[in-house]
Amino acid sequence: MRLKLACADFTFPILPHHQVLQLISMLGFKGVDIGLFEDRSHLQPSSEFKSVSRSARSLKKKLDDNGLAAADLFLQLALDYESYAVNQPRPQRRRQARDAFLKTLDYAAGCKGKHITGLPGVHFKEERLSDSMARAVEELAWRVEKARAYRIVFGIEPHIGSFADTPKRAAKLVQDVPGLTLTLDYGHLFPRGFHEKEIEQLIQYSSHFHARGTNKHSGSSSLADNTLDWKRIFAVMEKTGYRGWIELEYGGNNVTETICFRDYFRSLFR
Repeated sequence: MRLKLACADFTFPILPHHQVLQLISMLGFKGVDIGLFEDRSHLQPSSEFKSVSRSARSLKKKLDDNGLAAADLFLQLALDYESYAVNQPRPQRRRQARDAFLKTLDYAAGCKGKHITGLPGVHFKEERLSDSMARAVEELAWRVEKARAYRIVFGIEPHIGSFADTPKRAAKLVQDVPGLTLTLDYGHLFPRGFHEKEIEQLIQYSSHFHARGTNKHSGSSSLADNTLDWKRIFAVMEKTGYRGWIELEYGGNNVTETICFRDYFRSLFR
């Protein structure tokens, strides 16, 4: 397995975006995860998608100028998980979400991105869980098909607040949608009591990875307080043939811990 380290642009929210990319490059990363989070990231769907081709060209130039590749583009259309969930019961909202996904594909292609992450969907309390899940399966399958035409890999992040919030539920969702992959983040699972052996079963389905310090009490800790066995995780990645990026995902301008984990991961591959 070859170590491919990326860093999220939303790790450094107080810097202008061009300086974020400069800093990520200066820290020795070759990839960057681009957050397309409405109302909470440098680049937002409402502004970037006004002219998709122009925005993509602009981002590609900035990436090239800093020797960076777009490791992932993470699309979120609202601050909450329900308004524009892939399985929103309101047809108009689903159409809007589909349209945004198609624009994300064009945007990713324009900046030579090969991976897009989205959210899996939620259980809408006014209906049966099976109905919410069936609609999500249909919508996620549509996204997989559209992404395949662009030769782009589509993954969903199993996260707290979704119905893919346990290892078993995440695995079932991927199995129900052929071609769907995971953007795996132990921080959404390990602090909630799931054993590493349970979570690592998801690595075989994963195409992207979010990494940071994690322990039984926090999904975002320092390296000193981290209790995840990263050697074991990398061994499972090697065994399952993982070839994706590993993105260091700290928020709030946490330069120190980003550097600490960068150096720690590099030491494991010497």
